Amino acid sequence: MNELVVMKDKQAVTTSLQVAENFEKRHDHLLRDIETLKDDVPNFGEMYFLSTTHDSYGRDRKHYLMNRDGFTLLAMGFTGKKAMEFKLKYIQAFNDMESHIKQELDTTALSPELQMFNAIFKTVAKQELATKQLENKIDSISEIVALNTTDWRKDSTNLINKIARVMGNTVGAHREVRNNIFQEVDRRAGTQLNTRLTNKRRRMADEGVAKSKRDKLTKVDVIVDDKKLVEIYVAIVKEYAISYGVYKEMAENGI
Repeated sequence: MNELVVMKDKQAVTTSLQVAENFEKRHDHLLRDIETLKDDVPNFGEMYFLSTTHDSYGRDRKHYLMNRDGFTLLAMGFTGKKAMEFKLKYIQAFNDMESHIKQELDTTALSPELQMFNAIFKTVAKQELATKQLENKIDSISEIVALNTTDWRKDSTNLINKIARVMGNTVGAHREVRNNIFQEVDRRAGTQLNTRLTNKRRRMADEGVAKSKRDKLTKVDVIVDDKKLVEIYVAIVKEYAISYGVYKEMAENGI
């Protein structure tokens, strides 16, 4: 199982020490950021759990354990390409650990004979479950990959909303997903969507288009003018949807 996430009291968690190391942040600063959330997050105690570990000198070192929601809330403000890579790794690690936990059964109270039969049953069940999960995963990924440039705008928005839901379904999550996708479009296409958006608004102003309408323009309105950008944008949205495990949500909810 991925070391980024471990099982603690039948719950998938990671530690502030692990997060600080992977995201290259000072641990004392991370502790401060976590404790700042206490006043604003009503269910803080359900997401963060204070603990201690021994350092190399045998001294107690304070740190926090955090579940998926706690990690998502904390990492929401981490930016940059490397930060995004580790966010994806953590999300996958949480998915893997939570799937593992769901399949675990407590058989310590069973007789040796029943434990033997249970082991056989679990082996067969896991094989069947793995086959079913693979089928669902393939079906859902196929649905994502089927996104094309015909109804791309509506379908891409739906996928972005699903990605944001995986990240915590907050306004900040929606904004972060969109910004990261636009940045990746700029990187791959060698363009600047901000500049194109400004130029488009200026042209519309010269044509006498009302300011209220110009203000409603988004970077997607810029992308729609360039067939190549549409193809790049659609490809990136697909990649993000698969990376964030949106296919799992689609398979589990039948969507």
